[in-house]
Amino acid sequence: MLKQSDVDSEEERLRNLAGKLPDESRKALFGELRGQIKDPDTYAVLNWFFPIGIHHLYLRRWFSALADIGLIAIGIVLLVLDFLWAGVILIGVVSAWELWALFRSQIIVQDWNNQAYRSLLEKYGA
Repeated sequence: MLKQSDVDSEEERLRNLAGKLPDESRKALFGELRGQIKDPDTYAVLNWFFPIGIHHLYLRRWFSALADIGLIAIGIVLLVLDFLWAGVILIGVVSAWELWALFRSQIIVQDWNNQAYRSLLEKYGA
């Protein structure tokens, strides 16, 4: 589980490493990073309006998105086939998991951005 203090300290460490890069490398790093940074509010909106895994696609988490969509689809099929309790429980579990992701959208996206930052720092030799 992500802790806000750990993610914040990692972000600060990455900024310090970027500050030690030569000017040209730092400029190129931030130019490339700008295209990879994700917005926590967009993630939260996608989670709120489309609670079946679309927000995972925003962060390129294909398996998580397909798992959410598949589990919701199985839950709907169970409801249609008259296995009401099983369908309701499955959809409820997925919805609870997505609600948790909605409330933690800031830290989830901040960690994603740190990973992008880290990979680009490795690319530019920091």
